[in-house]
Amino acid sequence: MAGPAFRAAAVRVRVPATSANLGPGFDAFGLALGLYDDVVVRVADSGLSVDIAGEGAETLPRDERHLLVRSMRAAFDRLGGQPRGLEVVCANRIPHGRGLGSSSAAICAGIVAARAVTIGGPSALDDDELLALASELEGHPDNVAACLRGNFTVAWTEEDRARAIALEPSAEVVPVVFVPSTEVLTETARGLLPRTVPLADAAANAGRSALLVEALTRRPELLLAATEDRIHQDYRASAMPDSAALVAALRAENVPAVISGAGPTVLALTDEAGVQKVLDFAGDHGGGGPAFAAHRLELDRTGASVLPLDV
Repeated sequence: MAGPAFRAAAVRVRVPATSANLGPGFDAFGLALGLYDDVVVRVADSGLSVDIAGEGAETLPRDERHLLVRSMRAAFDRLGGQPRGLEVVCANRIPHGRGLGSSSAAICAGIVAARAVTIGGPSALDDDELLALASELEGHPDNVAACLRGNFTVAWTEEDRARAIALEPSAEVVPVVFVPSTEVLTETARGLLPRTVPLADAAANAGRSALLVEALTRRPELLLAATEDRIHQDYRASAMPDSAALVAALRAENVPAVISGAGPTVLALTDEAGVQKVLDFAGDHGGGGPAFAAHRLELDRTGASVLPLDV
């Protein structure tokens, strides 16, 4: 059988940062944030060229080991075959190893770009298949669901296949992230989790997770209660004590705050009137001092997007 045909023109893909868990929604909830990586991909006559600017420019591989390239290869296999060559240019803004979904962004950018440069790609690899592939590559669906679909996502696995729905967060919610200067590997953070948790804690998280859906989409005044977690953040605190202290300090001032994903970034959910108060915590609270860089972000509403090259 003949392999797929590819577009001669380059494509540009933009993917958002994401915050997973959001407190109680461990491995299920994701929120897309207005901080983006961009990739431009062109099918070439031969070889592989990878150029990287921004985050990871000094450390990421520029060959087949690059996660984005590996993800593209996996998508091309699903689409029927590999192109003869590839030129890839990455502009990275999402910090690495900070719990903001940088690996999910690379995976989603790679598979969306592969689909976009393949003629007939969207019909051969639809959005549900895209999510399933991204989840296989990442190992869990929470970040990739939010990265692909934007907004607030609830993800789960059904019959060994990733599924997700996207819900629109309230327009009143303003995310603020506190990004520390140090990394924490996801494997390290997961290694601190117990194999079992007390039934009372699991029940508490189930209730808070249900409440968080209502709080984040319609009643943000409930976010402080809705973001309470009892099954993962305390267990991981020893790996990120400054982040844990910052979460505690924010919550003591009635600011809904959580560890973003596996950390160590802290995510606070506030409103327009409370943004400056929250930003001030970067230097005055939590033990982190100037090691935290605080950024007010927007919510991403679209997820991974194919954009014109000149945008």
